[in-house]
Amino acid sequence: MNSSKKTYHVYIMCNVSKMLYTGVTSDLDIRVFQHRAKLSEGFTRKYNVHRPVYFEAFGDVRNAIATEKQIKGWLRAKKVALIESVNPEWKDLTPEWIDKRLKARKVSS
Repeated sequence: MNSSKKTYHVYIMCNVSKMLYTGVTSDLDIRVFQHRAKLSEGFTRKYNVHRPVYFEAFGDVRNAIATEKQIKGWLRAKKVALIESVNPEWKDLTPEWIDKRLKARKVSS
């Protein structure tokens, strides 16, 4: 029996012009890779949206989906305020969670 609990993420990505995309995923690393590698047709590929600037973890997929829908319904100014509340410089957050995952893997090894 697997005792590990699944984690879901709501994330916001941007391009160099700060065009925003909000999504939800069960594997943030893979999803960001897919966006960066332009593996799927659509908005993020068309507009080169590839820099994660916000993410939030959830233990329940229903809460993650509800939050994603809520954020998608917001005006841009509210999304910007959310991003800037945790990432005022709009840094690419990819290294932050890669470091956390690597540390977690080292501890569990």
